[in-house]
Amino acid sequence: MSAGVAPAGRAARADFFEAWLAQGHHGTMAWMAAHDLVRVDSTQLLPGAQSVLCVADRYPAEPEWALEPGKGRIARYARGRDYHKLMKRRLHGLCDAFREQHPGESFRACVDTAPLLEREAAAAAGLGAIGKNTMLIEQGTGSWLLLGAIVTTVDIASTPSYAEDPCGTCTRCIDACPTDALTPFAMDATRCVSYLTIEHRDVIDASLHEGLQDWVFGCDICQEVCPHNQPTHRTRSATVNEAYGTHDGSVDLLSVLRWSDEDRVKAVGGTSATRAKLDMWRRNAAIVARNQLMTTPDAALSQVLDGIAVDPDEPDMVRQAASPR
Repeated sequence: MSAGVAPAGRAARADFFEAWLAQGHHGTMAWMAAHDLVRVDSTQLLPGAQSVLCVADRYPAEPEWALEPGKGRIARYARGRDYHKLMKRRLHGLCDAFREQHPGESFRACVDTAPLLEREAAAAAGLGAIGKNTMLIEQGTGSWLLLGAIVTTVDIASTPSYAEDPCGTCTRCIDACPTDALTPFAMDATRCVSYLTIEHRDVIDASLHEGLQDWVFGCDICQEVCPHNQPTHRTRSATVNEAYGTHDGSVDLLSVLRWSDEDRVKAVGGTSATRAKLDMWRRNAAIVARNQLMTTPDAALSQVLDGIAVDPDEPDMVRQAASPR
């Protein structure tokens, strides 16, 4: 785990974030806008805050393999134990130790669920720089990072931040994005495969179905093509927390289409992939299955999809996703 310290206060790109919200690029993620004034200013999150201690954990990101027909992909970060719980437990331990050392001071641990722009704070703390794919990139070792923070009233000396642009003229992530969700240093979440498969809880527009490719939960494409993430001696020697990557990264589409909620919990329980509810998983699997059937016939998969598509008892998002194209 790497660490750095940023001064508490208004985020450097707060104006950009507020404009992004105003343009509706957060889609149905209403929680992004619900606490926008707090989210852009850590002193609003913790009264009297002076510093933000930022941490980054690297998760396993081996090169992807060819996927078998009838399978769907899960983003790498969600293939092991839920980082929210794992990292927050460690940060809470640090907060307890800090309180003993600094009586009367306040500490608040944040791992994605608190209204804090962790990525912005991490960049200010020198853990990396924000790239054109909107990810935090640690120069030389890439963006396969999970972020956490402790906001505190203790005034801690800040660590230097990166001043240089990590991307230069490179546009590989923008060119590779299958749904055109990216523009330089900005993302329209309403088109992002990760947003569509994880956060969007309704029908996915048919024009975006093909862009999901084989992804049933999340997407790693913009990271896979990034030059900073290509295998090198330095990336191979970087410390990785193996707890975040024990799953093989694929699920059987026919099985997912037949899942009960108990099956879903059994298959992905304890991982970040529980974020998607049962109907979302089945919707995503149906879209991916239809994508695969365009090139690889599968009679059993076709039969199940056709049945779902005409079943009035199926949720609308699942029924529409299963409909023939």
